[in-house]
Amino acid sequence: MPQPKIAFVILFLVGALLLNTAARAEQKQSFGDYDVHYIIVPTMTLKPEIAEKYGLLRARNRSLVNISILNALGQPTSAVVTGISTNLLGQDQTLVFSEVTEGEAIYYLALLRHANEEYHRVAIDIVLANGDLAELRFSQQMYWEE
Repeated sequence: MPQPKIAFVILFLVGALLLNTAARAEQKQSFGDYDVHYIIVPTMTLKPEIAEKYGLLRARNRSLVNISILNALGQPTSAVVTGISTNLLGQDQTLVFSEVTEGEAIYYLALLRHANEEYHRVAIDIVLANGDLAELRFSQQMYWEE
């Protein structure tokens, strides 16, 4: 195989790998005309003034569940968000979401208590603006941040 073709194949494979990684890193599920974005982050990664502003407890055994919903036009939309998280021992924890509006942005925030390296199955039910139910399901291992 001539050198230019090898370089092209390598470049193509690297590009495909990067696109695949980016696609997996995006935490989003689509439900009809709505995209639900979600993330869980340790509360210790929040700046103290941000945690205080939203009344969030910063602790190594707490993480923040953040949900946002965008309509087909990419605009934030309100919803009714409820959820539960279950660890591998079958212990359930109700997620109590608060709606936060900043300008046009709308977020739904809940605190999740967990042990270090604990695995959680998260089930979030969202009643979308059109009345449809979106059932968001995912699993994540939680880590303590110092």
